[in-house]
Amino acid sequence: GYEAHALTVHDARRFAEAGKPWRWRPVTELVERLRAAKDEGEVAAIRAAALLAGEALRRTLAQVRPGMTELAIAGLLEGALRQLGSEGHPFPTIVASGPRSALPHARSSGRIVATGEWLLLDFGAQVDGYCADITRTVVAGARASERQRALYGVVYEAQRRARAGVHAGMSGRDADALARDPIAARGLGEAFGHSLGHGLGLEVHEAPRLSKTNAEPLPGGAVVTVEPGVYLAGEGGVRIEDDVHLPPDGAAAELLSDGLTDLVEVV
Repeated sequence: GYEAHALTVHDARRFAEAGKPWRWRPVTELVERLRAAKDEGEVAAIRAAALLAGEALRRTLAQVRPGMTELAIAGLLEGALRQLGSEGHPFPTIVASGPRSALPHARSSGRIVATGEWLLLDFGAQVDGYCADITRTVVAGARASERQRALYGVVYEAQRRARAGVHAGMSGRDADALARDPIAARGLGEAFGHSLGHGLGLEVHEAPRLSKTNAEPLPGGAVVTVEPGVYLAGEGGVRIEDDVHLPPDGAAAELLSDGLTDLVEVV
């Protein structure tokens, strides 16, 4: 069997030229499905990575001030991750400020962070090869405005609801709805433009998908992200992301990251 999305033309030709009378049979995401359920050691590694990431963020925020660039803050965060023992960065660290925080997949830039702006930090850590993925959104250098508190509250409540309700056996679609429905009820459904989450493991994006297009049941033992967001062009965005383990018996999800999601004002 072979996985069509992973077999290159080069390798297919090499196997064909080997001269053996193989019969080719395509399979779909076989390895990914097998990897989706994590054993105790894998869960422990992801938990360690997630808690390490949370500590790195705390050390970084203690040094963040308006007037710094996004890239400088990303450098502080990546340095703290390394100092605490992260083996690498599973993906390029995202630090997005002000209106750039409305870009869900922004790249850290030379933009200078201004007082009172949103500051979104999406980052990961790696322990024993396994990845954690965390996002926090804070207010830089000032107390949050009423508007900021209201917007943050929408995402906060949606994330708490999803964390409390997600479990093995429910569909990826139903998991996504746990956060999407309350956001939509506040008139912000169109501002939540990505899925609720994804699996974690040796790669930062693995099966399963917590998506409105996924009718498949979430496998027991999976570790997934829970990361709703609201993004308003020209204003900014809020995303809150934690990592959870789905027990095989369908019990409530186990929080692996620190879960410290109250609105932080970096003053």
